[in-house]
Amino acid sequence: MKKRLSTIVILLALLCLSLFVVGCQSSSNEASKEQEENKNNISTEEVKNELIFANFRDIRDLNPHLYGGELYAQNMLYESLVKVTENGIEPWLAERWKISEDGKEYTFFLRKDVTFHDGEKFNADAAKANIDAILDNIERHGWLELVRLMEKVEIVDEYTLQIVMSEPYYPMLTELAVTRPFRFISPNAMIDGTTKDGVSEYFGTGPYVLTENKQDEYAVFSVNEDYWGEKPTIEKITVKVIPDNQTRVMALQNGEIDMIYGKNMIDAESFTMLEGNSNFETIMSEPISSRIILLNTTNSILNDVNVRKALQHAVSKEAISEGIFNGSEAPADTLLAKTVPYANIDLKPYAFDKEIAEQLLEEAGWEKVEGQSLRQKDGEVLQLQLHYNNDAVAEKSIGEFMQSELASIGIGLEIIGEEEQSYRDRQKAGNFDIIFDISWGTPYDPQSFLAGMKLPVYGDYYAQQGLEQKPQIDESITNALIATDEEERQELYTYILTTLHEEAVYIPLTYERNRAVFRQDLKNVTFNPSQFEIPFEKMYFGE
Repeated sequence: MKKRLSTIVILLALLCLSLFVVGCQSSSNEASKEQEENKNNISTEEVKNELIFANFRDIRDLNPHLYGGELYAQNMLYESLVKVTENGIEPWLAERWKISEDGKEYTFFLRKDVTFHDGEKFNADAAKANIDAILDNIERHGWLELVRLMEKVEIVDEYTLQIVMSEPYYPMLTELAVTRPFRFISPNAMIDGTTKDGVSEYFGTGPYVLTENKQDEYAVFSVNEDYWGEKPTIEKITVKVIPDNQTRVMALQNGEIDMIYGKNMIDAESFTMLEGNSNFETIMSEPISSRIILLNTTNSILNDVNVRKALQHAVSKEAISEGIFNGSEAPADTLLAKTVPYANIDLKPYAFDKEIAEQLLEEAGWEKVEGQSLRQKDGEVLQLQLHYNNDAVAEKSIGEFMQSELASIGIGLEIIGEEEQSYRDRQKAGNFDIIFDISWGTPYDPQSFLAGMKLPVYGDYYAQQGLEQKPQIDESITNALIATDEEERQELYTYILTTLHEEAVYIPLTYERNRAVFRQDLKNVTFNPSQFEIPFEKMYFGE
């Protein structure tokens, strides 16, 4: 009996011990679970202060007075006297300004509470040092009419700056406001008082500071704690370099990045697919610029206007709009949309009509040869090359579509993709038959886009060299920019756009739209008037 009681006591003791251990484990598990939840909550809070964005390449050289860096990054760091908004030109580092009656003198009254990222004071001295640095490199900026017409820059007092022009110039404030080159960097970052040979640091006055950059991998921007304006809610922006379109889309779906932003950063099919995903929001801008094909009039085949017109009639813009962009980009009838200032003129579009195209080729002497797929003239085969930028996700698809369309009327088209810098160099050198091009969009169209045609900025200058009217086109652009009479200015723009249309130098394809896809708790994602800027400072995370 004693032995049995003893056994029962032992069993009860073991049971109690077991319950105690289980209880301890349960408490431990609950504590661990609570710790993990707290950890997750802390992690979530950290993520909500950081935005991870993907770009197809590194930020590169962010010297605001040169053209090698990413525009969205330069816009985060640097500011100008005025800015372009949906409501027009508004004050920025200048609180106000006045213009003389003859339109040649601009006096800017500067803010008195601004410092650069290195603590240096922003004032008239700093503003003049920046403008002088730009003028010191005038050959590089000569395409910009504002630089050519700027006669002198004077300091009136510590916070008053005067710019004197040799001629009245109606886009003056607009060109001061665009992302480059008239943005301000700390004079301490200049090398020997100028910026044409580089800068030592990227110190601007903007809402973000560049704090880290691992080339071709990522860049980190942190909020400027001493920013003179309203500080952004998002304290840290990390930009990951993801060159491939599909890899970017997968990174967004997997939660590795928070946003894809830009007209060439996501293809139409992926954009449409993500529109139906409740985890993401999608937005698209109004039409912002023209997607176009540029024909080189100095080419031995393309110097015949009938061949150029044949190409116009042979390409279905509607098919490109629907088949490649799912209707998100409307077909383009003219080089600039009618909504662009001074571009609302009466021009007859080139209708898609292969019969007309073939008739024009026959008139130009390009005949079908029995047993041959491509037309010939005097023993020469009708073969052309189309170059495209590998980083622009839609251009290869458009090229392949055009290749098929043109083959059906006896024109051979070889499509060649290139890394962007090689592609840009080819444009500037005029070393192409046919090449993709764009208008520059708001706020650059029409004035800056057309002014760029007078010099080898992109491909337009060389592509137009085969036109007899080229000297008159250039002179008309110059006169339009300095004309003070609206009627005269409109007549000049009408002549320029009509001549380029009738000479069929450009094949307008679609009117581009900017687009963004982002996680659903990222709020206030919008578009700036300039397609090349991203308004990170307006965004925040919230429910």
